[in-house]
Order: sequence, then C-alpha cells, then structure tokens
Amino acid sequence: MRRRAKAEPEELEPVEEAQASSPGPHDIAEVQAEDGAYADLGSLLISPPEGMDLQLQVDEASGQVLAVLLANEEGAVELRAFAAARNADLWSDARREIAADAARRGGTATEQEGPFGPELVVMVPVTTPDGEAVVQPSRVIGNNGPRWFLRATVLGRPAVEPEAAGPWEDAIRRVVVRRGSEAMPPGEALPLQLPPEAQRT
Repeated sequence: MRRRAKAEPEELEPVEEAQASSPGPHDIAEVQAEDGAYADLGSLLISPPEGMDLQLQVDEASGQVLAVLLANEEGAVELRAFAAARNADLWSDARREIAADAARRGGTATEQEGPFGPELVVMVPVTTPDGEAVVQPSRVIGNNGPRWFLRATVLGRPAVEPEAAGPWEDAIRRVVVRRGSEAMPPGEALPLQLPPEAQRT
C-alpha cells in the first residue's frame, strides 16, 4: 500500500539553492550554489514553487519513498529519477513503454512536441472511489541528463490546459538531480529519502 506524506516547509532540511545558466532540470554538478532552500530528498533536490505542496509517495510496508509530488487544488506533477548510461536516451525507450502500457489499459498515448522536447499526452480509463468510470488525462515529460533520466507526470488541469501549465513547467525546470557515483543498471530508480524531520511526524 502507498501513502502520501506531506512535507511542510519547516520540516525540510535546507540546502543551498542552485542557480545555472541553462534551463533545467539540472544536474547537481552543473549548478552554482547560492544561499537558498531546497528540500534535499537524496537523488532529488526540490524547491516547491509558491502555492504548491511538496508530498512524498511512500510504500507503507517498507517505508521507501517512491516518488515526489508537487500538488495544489488544480493538479500535481509526479517526479521520478532513474539511472542511465552516459549520453543515453532513456526517454525514447520510455515513451514506447508508456504508450504500450496505456494501450493495454484501454487508453491512448499521443506524442507531441513540448517545451522540453517530445512528450506524451496519455488518456486512460480509471474507476473513481465511488465507482464512476472516467478518463484520467496526464502529460508525461522526459529529460535525459548525464547518467540520469527524470520523468515528470503532470496531472489535472495543467495536463490538458496549456495556459495553466506554466507554473508546473517552471517547477520541473527547478529540479536538481543528484545521480551519485555508485554503479546502477540503466532504468533503476535513484533512491529517495524521507527527511528526518518528516519521519518523526
């Protein structure tokens, strides 16, 4: 079973804010640090934009953090980082896998060009908690970095209304990925950690 743990700003371990000349998301080695406050979640450093809550998707059995979410009443973006070979293009393979999975679930995945390059608009049928059958839209954005791959899945209004997507795209650009030096097979999820302060709540 999965649960979401909301990390309040005062619970987060502050780290130096990253600034870089290139648009993000960023690799930890690319940025020049200044005073600021990112939430250090291990492989991801997140600076939640104003008006968005930082939430962690946690496996209740193991306590393992599975994904990071930025959310508000309009929607959410789920962030996951994976190991990749140097200069590899995991996003091309991932798009095919996501499209195949959507088809298996009776949905569709349409490729389009977005501000980060090729992305997918996914529509899959789901059942709500009250038993209603609906179609859930999402917008899946991929970013190939140096020895890592970041997948961002936008949900809710910003997934279907381009005029509402700007703050979510900016949130993705502000993400910093810490790959680490350990050997990992391509496609393996980079480890995320629950802040110690959040573990005590």
